[in-house]
Amino acid sequence: MDLELNGKVALVTGSSHGIGKAIAAALASEGCHVVVNGRNADGVNKVATELGATPAVGDVSTRAGATAVLEQAVAVRGQIDIVVCNVGSGASVPPGQEDEAEWHRMLQINLISATNTVAAARPHLGTRGGAILCISSICGSAALGAPVAYSAAKAALDSFVRGAARYLAPENIRINALVPGNILFEGSTWERKLAADPDRVAAMLKQEVAMARLGTSKEVADMAAFLCSAKAGFATGALFVLDGGQLRG
Repeated sequence: MDLELNGKVALVTGSSHGIGKAIAAALASEGCHVVVNGRNADGVNKVATELGATPAVGDVSTRAGATAVLEQAVAVRGQIDIVVCNVGSGASVPPGQEDEAEWHRMLQINLISATNTVAAARPHLGTRGGAILCISSICGSAALGAPVAYSAAKAALDSFVRGAARYLAPENIRINALVPGNILFEGSTWERKLAADPDRVAAMLKQEVAMARLGTSKEVADMAAFLCSAKAGFATGALFVLDGGQLRG
């Protein structure tokens, strides 16, 4: 299927590794001019070189940082068409041990980074319309044993997407969330868990996931590319779950 993305300018935040890198690669393969973002200049520049993309080093967890990154993205072709808010981290303290600083940190990474990016992108997208995709997690939809602050931040991100769709639609801007389940990629939590105890992981997947396997970053990236395209043109304010049948509600 031709997603008709050729020539579009796409910014993917947090794309120097993992799911973000896979999404950047998928969009590049569809003909997008991709802008790779992250805080580590070496990592960002390496991926940008691999993909023939533009590097934009910066921290979108601050409003000023997000604004600077968007300015770099717009400078590529004088426009921006697609924004993927992928910055996030589930690394936190055990449930019940969060102090105020940890709550602020997890919200900054998993929620505020996206709201900053959307706010910075809005004036540019509003000139021609476009698509925003936030990468969330099934941990925001159910209690699955993940760090509580992470789960709460992702739940807030889902709520933001639903609400923002209302004020962005009149500007011809779509916003959706892609909600992955257990995804395996290089350096992921699941890579470490598989290496430590493959039998335990297999048993968990058999019990909890209908398809009894882990997802791949390519599967997330392929769905992300579709949701960023005009083929998903009537979708906004929606949460698209990609979890192999783990959520039951």
